[in-house]
Amino acid sequence: MDSPLLASLFEVEERRALTVSELNADIKGFLESRFANVWVEGEITGFYAAASGHWYFSLTDGETLIKAACYKSQNYRIRFKPTDGLHVRCRGRVTAYEKRGEYQLLVDSLEPIGEGALTVAFEQIKARLFAEGLFDESAKRPIPPFPRRIGIVTSPDGAAIHDIMTVLDRRARSVSVVVIPTLVQGELAAGQIAAAVKLANEFCLQCGEDERIDVLIVARGGGSAEDLWAFNEERVARAIRASQIPVISAVGHEVDFTIADLVADLRAPTPSAAAEIVVASEQDVLQRIGQLSGKLAKQMEYTLLAAHADLQSLEMAPVFARFPARLRELRYRLDELDSRAASRVSVGLRSKISTLAETSARLSPVRMSAKVADNLRRLEMIEHRAKRAAGELTAERYGQVDRLMARLDALSPLAVLTRGYSITQKTSGEIVRNAHQTVKGERLDVRLAVGKIQAEVVAVENEEK
Repeated sequence: MDSPLLASLFEVEERRALTVSELNADIKGFLESRFANVWVEGEITGFYAAASGHWYFSLTDGETLIKAACYKSQNYRIRFKPTDGLHVRCRGRVTAYEKRGEYQLLVDSLEPIGEGALTVAFEQIKARLFAEGLFDESAKRPIPPFPRRIGIVTSPDGAAIHDIMTVLDRRARSVSVVVIPTLVQGELAAGQIAAAVKLANEFCLQCGEDERIDVLIVARGGGSAEDLWAFNEERVARAIRASQIPVISAVGHEVDFTIADLVADLRAPTPSAAAEIVVASEQDVLQRIGQLSGKLAKQMEYTLLAAHADLQSLEMAPVFARFPARLRELRYRLDELDSRAASRVSVGLRSKISTLAETSARLSPVRMSAKVADNLRRLEMIEHRAKRAAGELTAERYGQVDRLMARLDALSPLAVLTRGYSITQKTSGEIVRNAHQTVKGERLDVRLAVGKIQAEVVAVENEEK
């Protein structure tokens, strides 16, 4: 009876059967203890991102597949979003879903095979933001050539702020600087950078014109792709694009390229270069002003010399030599015309004096008095006739007016009212001429010769004509 199979045939007691739940629980315990930490490579298929934030997919090697899940508490660390057909390497543990008797791989970390996770994530974010138009050149704002105040979003302890301040101190000491401190590395950095950009814009909305930030530099020094990743985050890109202040991105070294560089209004290869770009050297400006001033002075001197030469040429021109002779000729002619005019005036004056003497003789006082008396008599006669005609015309017009008023008064409905009649109207103003126009209970206005009465229809009696 050494064989277990034969021994089981002769057992007196029957072995107890397991329930399905117990069997699934045993299998789950065995799988989780045996495959607590495994690495699996395969191609993603059937990827699904649930509204809860969890990821569900399957891994296949072309012949078989295994279901996998990556919960929200784990996948927020993964820099890229998985897609069907992507070859990946997963680390996780095998467990069983007891209710359906299915086993699956719970993924803790995920990385592409052949390409780094950061590269895949960078390209995914870049493609999505490009499709939305965040990189369009038409949306970029010009950088002001002479800003009075510069805002710097960076770490107050990093190399970037030191490099920028060194350049500004050398090239433009009169420029005011506002530092908005933030983390530039780590999981919290992206949120702080986006918040710092928004804070700078909110400050400009509340401050006076002289205190506003004219340009914003978002900067950090060099580092690895992982160190610079905060500047690839989508929320940082959207905050830069939404900024009302022009933004210069100065992240890393010249070979480094981030999403912030693409969405910013201008990319600077280094923080120092950003400071060089944003402010013109005061010494260069003064030198340029001096050059232009010297050039202007020489141009003015040349213009004055040219004008003086032109004046001398005009002085020696033949026209000025002939001008005095022409003036003398005109003076002689003017004297001749003056003499002729005086002679004509004298002759005309003598003629007018003779005519005046003849007229005075005809207008003697005696003749004038008789003429005036005759004209007065005629005038009195005309005035008497005019008064009489006016009186007759006025009397005739008054008679016509009286006759017209009598006719108008006879035709007026108010005259009829004085004889005991009245005018009945509805409240709308309609005149009631027939009992059919009213209904029982309707309110009516009755106008008499003096005053008005408001009445209510008690009954309607229709009489046939």
